[in-house]
Amino acid sequence: MTVAATTALPPQLARIKQELLDARERARRVTTGLTDELWGRRPSEGTWSIAECLMHLNLTSERAIPIIDEGIARGREQRIEGTGPFRTGLSGWTLLKLLEPPYRMKIKTSEPFVPARIEPMAETLERFDYLQRELQGRVDRAAGLDLNRLRVPSPFAQQVKYNLYVLLAVLPVHQRRHLWQAEQIRATLG
Repeated sequence: MTVAATTALPPQLARIKQELLDARERARRVTTGLTDELWGRRPSEGTWSIAECLMHLNLTSERAIPIIDEGIARGREQRIEGTGPFRTGLSGWTLLKLLEPPYRMKIKTSEPFVPARIEPMAETLERFDYLQRELQGRVDRAAGLDLNRLRVPSPFAQQVKYNLYVLLAVLPVHQRRHLWQAEQIRATLG
């Protein structure tokens, strides 16, 4: 990320872009020196491994990117322009607070977001890095749009809709949640 690219963005989008970059670094830190065995080990029954946490984040990003693309395309086509400030509304604010670690409540995810099998660590991290770059590019492309007026469905529940800013803001918070979870798992594994 270049300083020039960040300064051209509204502050709220620049913050999201930085949070996505921070998540990449945090994912690398939590996996540094990790063996393949520890990568896929669940610390206890009913919990996820570090691998599952990161693979879940990849699944989420893969599902969110087309939704973001559709929102941006619609905004450009309909010339829904604006520079912010962007709002979350009560439901978006609540979602952000609920997801932010350290979380007080577990939330069971739906089946499409549960990793089917443990993938190799190098492949998962490479995919995570790629998806983070793709999300950062979407943040750049969203600049100049009135993200408050562009409604999009949640990647987790198509019937739930919020503005495009909420979706962009939720992604790094969701990542912090599961990276924090991975760090807690790493601490228990030694």
